[in-house]
Amino acid sequence: MKLALLLFCAGLMGLGLTLILWTQPRFLLSIPDHWIPGVLYFAETEEKLVALTIDDGPDAVTTPKILTVLDRYDAHATFFVISGHIPGNEALVETMVREGHELGNHLTEDRPSILLSPAEFEAAVLEADDLISQFGEWRWLRPAAGWYNSAMVSIAQRHNYQVVLGDLFPFDTHIASSRFAARHILQNLAPGSIVVLHDRGERGERTAATLEQVLPQISAQGYRVVTLTELFRDSQESSADRAFSLREKT
Repeated sequence: MKLALLLFCAGLMGLGLTLILWTQPRFLLSIPDHWIPGVLYFAETEEKLVALTIDDGPDAVTTPKILTVLDRYDAHATFFVISGHIPGNEALVETMVREGHELGNHLTEDRPSILLSPAEFEAAVLEADDLISQFGEWRWLRPAAGWYNSAMVSIAQRHNYQVVLGDLFPFDTHIASSRFAARHILQNLAPGSIVVLHDRGERGERTAATLEQVLPQISAQGYRVVTLTELFRDSQESSADRAFSLREKT
């Protein structure tokens, strides 16, 4: 009897965890802000706007495929690029910017930023900034792997960057299915959402396929897919005030 009860409780806990991972409720995403303020997960708005963010590029093969899909559906994205991936792809980055997309700082390599000391993190931010700033002035930063601490947020703010994560992460780094990613995005989409997808290699191929599935349906629901800057500028809500409280780099 006790074993059955334990199994039942374990099942309920597993179901609850699965529900949380699937829906990624905003009230839970707001909790970290009380401990380490200064990180954006979504925009508080009733406008049908969604920001698309794509990490880890550029990639000579997959980024052009993503750009083609975005152009087909008149959607724009913020590409959190890794500066170590830019050499040899400069023309591609110029194309990204010319087509109305913007860049974000995703540091120098695909390594969890939380493992860096404050000095190493700052050095990586500045090294990436030196290269990314050649293509324009940008103010968005996303720590690699998404984990952060107060020191990292303070360093980013000191260099006029706004740290941003997202509220719609379809686990595309763990689940190799564009169908799963598309279903997750469409079922959990809300005004002010920030979608997190990934570029390079198989992940980039899946992102192109995912966008091909979701963008027409998002548009049919009356949403506009925009950059982070457009989202927080056009939402005209308190989260926008937070995002622009830092001195812009432009």
